[in-house]
Amino acid sequence: MPLPSADTPLYNHPLPDIEQWLIAKGCEQDRAERHCWYVQHSDWKAELCLEIDQLTVRYRQPPESDYAVQRSFKYSLSRQDIEDAVFAGP
Repeated sequence: MPLPSADTPLYNHPLPDIEQWLIAKGCEQDRAERHCWYVQHSDWKAELCLEIDQLTVRYRQPPESDYAVQRSFKYSLSRQDIEDAVFAGP
């Protein structure tokens, strides 16, 4: 099933579509904390958590062990806006 258009607010995406989108972006779901996802790029890593009213992203730049930057994005933003912001890195 195709995703809603990229300019659709994230709150109008069914959860399976959000999960499909995250998988397509290279994210892996946490087995214990099912609302959290992890993604790794060459120069940074991030934890994405699907909270009640927003997507919270905690970035980490190797070799640091703690998350260095945290950002939150309301679900009222479009999927494209969130994608552009989150996957651009810290």
